[in-house]
Amino acid sequence: MARSRILAIIQAGGSGSRLDVLTRERAKPALPFAGVYQLVDFPLSNLSNSGIDDVWLSVQFQAGSLLEQVGNGRPWDLDRNIGGFRLLMPEEGTGSAEEEGFAAGNADELFRIRDRIRSHGPDLVIVCSADHVYRFDFADALATHRSKDAECTVVTTEVSRAEASSHATVEVNRLGRVTAFDYKPSRAKTGTVSTEIFVYDPKVLLPVVEQLRLERSGEAGRGDTGLGDFGEHLLPRLVERGKVYAHPMPGYWRDLGKPESYLAGHFDLLEGDVGLFDDHDWPILSMQPQRPPARVVAGAQVEDSLLSPGSVVRGTVHRSVLGPGVEVEEGASVRHSVIAADVVVEAGASVAWSVVDAGSRIHSGAVVGDTAADKLDPERITLVGRDSAVGSGTEIAPGGRLEPGTTG
Repeated sequence: MARSRILAIIQAGGSGSRLDVLTRERAKPALPFAGVYQLVDFPLSNLSNSGIDDVWLSVQFQAGSLLEQVGNGRPWDLDRNIGGFRLLMPEEGTGSAEEEGFAAGNADELFRIRDRIRSHGPDLVIVCSADHVYRFDFADALATHRSKDAECTVVTTEVSRAEASSHATVEVNRLGRVTAFDYKPSRAKTGTVSTEIFVYDPKVLLPVVEQLRLERSGEAGRGDTGLGDFGEHLLPRLVERGKVYAHPMPGYWRDLGKPESYLAGHFDLLEGDVGLFDDHDWPILSMQPQRPPARVVAGAQVEDSLLSPGSVVRGTVHRSVLGPGVEVEEGASVRHSVIAADVVVEAGASVAWSVVDAGSRIHSGAVVGDTAADKLDPERITLVGRDSAVGSGTEIAPGGRLEPGTTG
């Protein structure tokens, strides 16, 4: 592949409202996954492994929580003098109202940083989300883009039609050209969806977002370009131009943007490696502190679970993922749950079908979640925000939510 200047932009998104209390005080890409990773580790690792070393991370919400996780990009070999890692945050006093403050969607965000992209002068621009887990060689999508002389290449995957309604569906002809792009349709016609990974020709992308802004200037309020998300106006316009092509992603991909999909993604790992971590030549890297090995004490019961470094189990853990430093005391039970770093589940407490965020404490005798259920019910997943304390004997009903810092 001929060497060219590739710029990758990871869009870290807004407040992640679908994940409720889990993203109240953190950027969604800082959410833990598989105990020892964060969501942002996946795009950064895949880009680094693909040889893409010019990476911008655009943060719209709680940037400080991501700074702790990415630093200067060193784990991904992105701490360099030329190119490398760059963190983009909303700014004030830098331009018009449409270029300042928080973006109102990922296409809106591209408009706001268009001058930075133009000044950087890339040959091609990769734009991807930080909400998903996958393993992917971006060089393959770049090759497809060049071979088709595309203006935009959409990386796609296959899901059920029911799930497809939560994504952007993509219809493709026999040559791989995208003929229809439907953003979160009420009734999906296909299970082919966008993975929210795109390759753009900046010579087309930038004039198109500027033209869309002009067209929509009368409809948007002050400080809003009216472009919204990529599927509302940008991709449909590019599809109309006739040079958008699809590149199917092989292997595992999952969007973790909802509580049920966040839990389901962890449950996938409990069935065995899904193709994320089994290739030593394609490591998923992370900036994590060193911890001592996990410990399972005599008398404990651990079944079909993942234990992170520093965790100690004296009780029962069944089909669950424990983050670093988690302690499950004797007589405590954790089932079908994800427990984040440094949580303590005291003796006699029970946690089921729940996500308990970092630094929380479940006191003795407390019951969190649906201890009687035998399958995942999206309406009955319980979420406990970080640094919360569930009092002794307290019951948090299935589907309950505790805001970060709750005590009682």
